[in-house]
Amino acid sequence: MTDEVWKRDGIPSPCVKLCVVHPEERICVGCLRTIEEITAWSRLTPEARATVMADLPARAPRLARRRGGRMGRAGR
Repeated sequence: MTDEVWKRDGIPSPCVKLCVVHPEERICVGCLRTIEEITAWSRLTPEARATVMADLPARAPRLARRRGGRMGRAGR
């Protein structure tokens, strides 16, 4: 048996070990993936992983909005 069996070509997970799902947006605040994408990651084809990775930057603004605190009450 060779080590080639254990090597995997492909796109690694974007996980940054900050695993918290935003309650409204339903995406991880660390890697920006959905729960479905996270659980399916190991079974996704390289093409499907590339598609997810390409979508992630567009999701970041969904978490950047402040919703509360003093600035939220001030209407800014």
